[in-house]
Amino acid sequence: MLSILVAHAYFLRFDPKQFERAKPYPPLATLQVAAQVRRAGHEVALFDAMLAGGTADFEARLHAHAPQVVVLYEDNYNYLSKMCLGRMRAAACEMTAAARARGARVVVAGSDASDDPDPYLDAGADVVLLGEGLEALRHLLERLDRDPRQDSAALCEGLAGIAVRLDGRTVRRQDTPAGTAAADAEAMPASALADRSPAPTREAARATASGSVFEPSGPAAPALEGRPVLWLGDGGAPRTPVGDIAWDLVDIDRYREVWRRAHGRFSLNMAGSKGCSFRCAWCAKPIWGNRYQPRAPEAVAAEMLWVRQHLAPDHIWFADDIFGFRPDWVRRFAKALAEGGGGLPFTIQTRADLITEAMADALRDAGCQEAWIGAESGSQRVLDAMHKGTTVEELHLARRRLGERGIRVGFFIQLGYLGEEIEDLRATRALIETARPDDIGVSVAYPLPGTPFHEQVKAQLGAKTHWDDSGDLAMMFKGRYTTEFYRALRDLLHRQVRLDQAGAAGPADAQEGAATSLARVAVAPDADPLRRDRRRLRRQWQVLLGRERRYRTTSPSAGAPQQAAQVRGGLARVTAAT
Repeated sequence: MLSILVAHAYFLRFDPKQFERAKPYPPLATLQVAAQVRRAGHEVALFDAMLAGGTADFEARLHAHAPQVVVLYEDNYNYLSKMCLGRMRAAACEMTAAARARGARVVVAGSDASDDPDPYLDAGADVVLLGEGLEALRHLLERLDRDPRQDSAALCEGLAGIAVRLDGRTVRRQDTPAGTAAADAEAMPASALADRSPAPTREAARATASGSVFEPSGPAAPALEGRPVLWLGDGGAPRTPVGDIAWDLVDIDRYREVWRRAHGRFSLNMAGSKGCSFRCAWCAKPIWGNRYQPRAPEAVAAEMLWVRQHLAPDHIWFADDIFGFRPDWVRRFAKALAEGGGGLPFTIQTRADLITEAMADALRDAGCQEAWIGAESGSQRVLDAMHKGTTVEELHLARRRLGERGIRVGFFIQLGYLGEEIEDLRATRALIETARPDDIGVSVAYPLPGTPFHEQVKAQLGAKTHWDDSGDLAMMFKGRYTTEFYRALRDLLHRQVRLDQAGAAGPADAQEGAATSLARVAVAPDADPLRRDRRRLRRQWQVLLGRERRYRTTSPSAGAPQQAAQVRGGLARVTAAT
């Protein structure tokens, strides 16, 4: 039996934007690994960086537990971990060095380490797991249990899915990559799973966007659902949630306190699946590849019922890249919840083309409160360039269908993609104004290794290859406009949504809300703050878009810093416009 400290390196305090939002979630994948390692008979402790003050807290934990092995396993469900932020990489490397200094063997796993294992090996990691790495981790721990002092060559002999430093050089031993023909031999095409038919003009986009997927369906469901999803290789029967996720190692009360102090409610996270089978050109998938692996809906419902009873959150955030995928899965989930006495309101991520009438009904019946859709752009030209496989019309349809059933809708918007021009940005503004989502999240195109997008722009990347934190939004390649311009555009889009929400309850109420506003203006035009704010926003849009040529990028040259200073001054004037 080994003494093992399982940890991750996402510190909320190191990400100013997320620290201000105050919506922390426990590290779900890290907790799954802690449960799996403990189930194998090892003594396990946890270091949860999410609410920690810094790496000094990790060092204190090291001192208290003196583990033989440290497993630094990032939360693969957390989109913030998938962003491979520079500040978190630095923290992980500090933690790795501290563990080695105390004599522990160190295994590291996560998106960033899979993409670039060298910084972690340089910091002292014995092994970096490539991808999810659960099978390799099991073998590594078995070998360390037999001989904790064996050298890296013996420790890793014959193992696939790892990176290790041997004779001064980094050796990568890949598994068969998920998404290849060999790995997908048993899988079903995603296009066969959707209860819709693609329009003829979009067949090529669908073929590019759709990958492969494991999806329980019909008579074959029991066999597919029997696949171990939380722990590869043990083949065991389904277990209770506490056996699969080490909730007992988490300070749940502290999470509850942060949430309720900031938001008046407490939200926890779950996952009903792993991965995504679609192939957007900018989306990095170093952990699960182009595969969608769902759990049985009844098992997910049982977990929600357990969480409701034992941990008592007010809300659930499903961290799945795509929740449910098919209406029949969601209907079975809703049925199991109802039979168990009812679940909890929840938020999901999904795609516009999956929100059929049947899916919207099923989500409502299951208790979905909010759905976030990867809208990305209001320009069909940009969506096609991204290989998104969706249309602007589908964005409007999904927003309407969900809104009609009382489900809030958020849009993820991505600015600055390759080839995006001013008319495309105007189209995105028009999408927000006409679809009127309840909320938006705005980012700029972020080239991560392993993506077609990264391949297209990697020659333009300089010393900065990753954002420092989630609020960075730096353009790391030569987009059409400067970083400052996109940040100003983001701010105006957010103001548009806030004003829409202040003025009406939703798209169905827009006409009535406008008439009411006009009635107020007729009585006291200067006393209507909403009308005044809208007028100010229109002027800000006019100023920004009217001056957009000033913010266009040029070929890198000695004059670039002066141009950036001029741009910042101009954008300051935009935000001051009244």
